[in-house]
Amino acid sequence: MILEKGAQAMRQRLPVLLLLVFLLGGLVVPVHAQASIQVVSDKATITFPETIQFSAEFKAGSEIKSVILQYGVEQLTCGTVQAEAFPAVTPAADVNASWTWEMRQSGSLPPGSTVWWQWLVTDSSGVQFISPQKTILWLDDIHPWQVIIGGEINLHYYDGGSDFGQQLHDAAVTALGRLSKDIGLTPSKAVDIYIYANTNDLKDAVLYAPSWVGGQAFPESNIIIIGVTLDELDWGKSTEAHELTHVLVGHLTFSCLSFMPTWLNEGLAMYGEGGPLPADQTQFDQAKAKNQLPSLRSLIGGFSEEASRATLSYTEAFSVVNFMIKTYGQDKMLSLLEDLKNGQTMDDALQSVYGFNTDGLESAWRSSIGAPVQANSSQPTPVPTPTNVPTIVPIGAVPVAQAAVSTPHPTENLPTSTPAVIAQAPGAAATSVPVAGQGSASTKTIITILEIAGACLVVALVLVGLPLFFALRRRRGRPS
Repeated sequence: MILEKGAQAMRQRLPVLLLLVFLLGGLVVPVHAQASIQVVSDKATITFPETIQFSAEFKAGSEIKSVILQYGVEQLTCGTVQAEAFPAVTPAADVNASWTWEMRQSGSLPPGSTVWWQWLVTDSSGVQFISPQKTILWLDDIHPWQVIIGGEINLHYYDGGSDFGQQLHDAAVTALGRLSKDIGLTPSKAVDIYIYANTNDLKDAVLYAPSWVGGQAFPESNIIIIGVTLDELDWGKSTEAHELTHVLVGHLTFSCLSFMPTWLNEGLAMYGEGGPLPADQTQFDQAKAKNQLPSLRSLIGGFSEEASRATLSYTEAFSVVNFMIKTYGQDKMLSLLEDLKNGQTMDDALQSVYGFNTDGLESAWRSSIGAPVQANSSQPTPVPTPTNVPTIVPIGAVPVAQAAVSTPHPTENLPTSTPAVIAQAPGAAATSVPVAGQGSASTKTIITILEIAGACLVVALVLVGLPLFFALRRRRGRPS
């Protein structure tokens, strides 16, 4: 009885419900089902060390209007680094897109870098689709690479046999242990070391490499590359320790605010590899006896490109760092590096941690080795001014390799113990300027001065020339 009454009530209300549905239906905007955008193919093709070509095919239920490639490199950065490229596509329901990353324009990546990419696809109705992110290893395929893993070291090699590779791996692990014990430096993750059979193979893997390069450290990428022949095993071991120090120090001090003086950076690296060769120490002792040691402030921004002076600078940098660690301990050294990471100047960081500035450090160090006090400090080499604003990647720019610290090959002009002048590669921020076009610090300074002078000349012409021009026009327009 109850069910019959309920059914009867529903029948009575049904016309009203239908009327409401009809009326409301006229107010509802119909939504058409949008077919999803599909990835038919998506790949990256490496032509090492020249290019990476990204290509993909997409299909959609409606016309695809635009395709944007978003890409980058897995490395330490000051902020989110993402570059974009805009391949030309013809609007259609089925489109193919491709874009080529030219390393000769951007500067090449360190071998072993991981490149990621994805596609942003938009159809004519404004619906957007982001493809799954993919990665590819930037490395040549002409060498039969093998890897030895363990002890926070991934050692990659292809020549010399398993014993050769194992000795270099063991030496790197031992160096890490020494750096942890003596300085307190430890890796945040395993470091990848790529051992090339010789310097020619190494230089073939990195565009714009200096002619003397024998090894390079890329701290932001956690990668080291070294060219080591079978008869240079001992040099290879010491170079591993040197470059590992650069990587660990680079990780510890990485920020958008910090600046690491060259003498401290290279002094720590020399300390990490065990100090200078006897011949280099003899050269240092002779310079000390003649009161010809360079001032510490003159070694802030860079070392000389002349071989013997560079050797003396590296040995002095080691001597100063060795004095600091032996006299004051590793904790103060780590505190100093932390203060530099946080943006303090070298003088402020030294004052905060040790109670003296650069000049005070030099006086204490000279006293400890029996060297005459430096009467007049030489002018320091130019140093960059840290900025508080992280580098932002411009749309369409190309992220490239981070700053690389290079070590010369022992058969080149520089001494075997001396890692030569730091080779500047592009920074972590995206740029389209190749390494070869960057030039020396003095060249950059000259270019900057010329740019400023040119800008001032333009302003002067506008402020002076235009009023003069209109005055002359008015003068010519007057009746005689």
